[in-house]
Amino acid sequence: MTRALILTLVIFITGCQKQQPVAQKAAEPEPHPESYTNWTVKTELFAEYVPLVAGQTSRFAVHFTRLDTFEPVASGKVEVRLGSADGKVQSFSADGPSRPGIFGVDVKPGAAGEYLLSVHLISGGLNDVHDLGEMEVSATKAAAVHEHGGEAEEKIAFLKEQQWTLDFATAVIEDRRLRTSIRVPAEVLPRSGGEAEVSVPFDGRLVGSNLPVIGARVTQGQVLASLLPPTSTPSDLSTLELGRDEASLALQLARKDRERAERLVQSGAAPAKRLDEARTVEATVEARLRAADARMAQYDASSTAEGHTSGARLFALRAPISGIVIETTAAPNANVKAGETLFKIVDVDTVYVSAAVPEAELPQVRNLTGAELEIPGTAEPRPLSRLVSIGRVVDAQSRTFPIIYQVDNRDRRIAIHQSLHLRLLGKPTDLTPAVPETALVDDGGRPVIFVQSSGEAFVRRPVKLGVREGGYVQLLEGALPGERVVVKGAHLVRLASMSSQVPAHGHVH
Repeated sequence: MTRALILTLVIFITGCQKQQPVAQKAAEPEPHPESYTNWTVKTELFAEYVPLVAGQTSRFAVHFTRLDTFEPVASGKVEVRLGSADGKVQSFSADGPSRPGIFGVDVKPGAAGEYLLSVHLISGGLNDVHDLGEMEVSATKAAAVHEHGGEAEEKIAFLKEQQWTLDFATAVIEDRRLRTSIRVPAEVLPRSGGEAEVSVPFDGRLVGSNLPVIGARVTQGQVLASLLPPTSTPSDLSTLELGRDEASLALQLARKDRERAERLVQSGAAPAKRLDEARTVEATVEARLRAADARMAQYDASSTAEGHTSGARLFALRAPISGIVIETTAAPNANVKAGETLFKIVDVDTVYVSAAVPEAELPQVRNLTGAELEIPGTAEPRPLSRLVSIGRVVDAQSRTFPIIYQVDNRDRRIAIHQSLHLRLLGKPTDLTPAVPETALVDDGGRPVIFVQSSGEAFVRRPVKLGVREGGYVQLLEGALPGERVVVKGAHLVRLASMSSQVPAHGHVH
């Protein structure tokens, strides 16, 4: 009984004791991934990697972009080199991309220390070297862990996979001298002597079926239509036939008289003058017969409108200039009146652009150094060099005066009477940062640009703008020379900044 009581007390005391948790070993911290971004004249390199530890393998995801097309490098060999102070080089390579533009390179350094890192690309005719400076190889993973400071500017993520598949490009901000300018409305007009009308010289009938239509291109001297003149008595067929028969009989009589005169002269019975007179009469009657035949042919052509097959003489209406037919009233086989306009032709290869300049800007015209035309649908304005005239008479209604430039329009980018804008250029400014106008994005009514801080990170920068010229705009505030700015696809980066969802990362490591 006593032994059972003692055993019960031991079990009770043991069960009431507090269980102490078993101490677990703390997890070893992992190094934070690092990245490099570097540009050469040929390519952009963006490399992501885990900090290097001696004797351990780190996967480098190296992204290569061609800077001439901003497309991924689709083939080739990439080599990562670690150069030590004693001149020894450790080399690690990948013989091809895992995906277009992305090369996975396994780097396993042999010893800890400071190394010079360089990445070499060999891809057909595109060979390039990126020297990335010093890199530390840690002795242990714990030594590779270090703190990352906070970002000074908010970054916008825009992955390489997005950049490569969209219309995207960047450029370096450079200092430029831009000229001051005045932007004014303008209208496209035909040049002097570049507009002509083709009118009917006399009453007649148009012959032909392939008459030029509106929009047809014609060249100077080209026959546009054929005009058949009417006969003097188009309804009196019997009179025309009588005239032809009389001429035919008179010709027979004249030939017999000429033959008789030849025999008399040869026998000496008549003087030579007699033969000359007979020949003259014969030639005159022959001409009368030809005229009678022509009147008959003209009558037949007028009645059938087929003068080109009946032998009638036609009058050709030719284009006085080369250009485009913009108006026509001509119809095949139609009767037309003298003075009627059949075609209106305008030369569209060389045109005038007339700008309406406010009278208050007249003093600025003294410093005029050129002009450029803003054409809808084109990214860059067209420079104009040939000044035709500067008007000195102010329009009483609009209070403007004209400035006219000649424009080469063989590419047909502008149309007659089209409304455009002309930028009149003045004196150049000092050297200041400038970017292409395509880099600007209207963000809530304020112009902004997107600066590339690294391969896949961008920064929104509000800017203050100055003068514009040649598709470039002066930046008075917001950016510095040497920074790389998005010049194609800036609106896409803006859309990415507005998205609350982080894009899925598609890199193959």
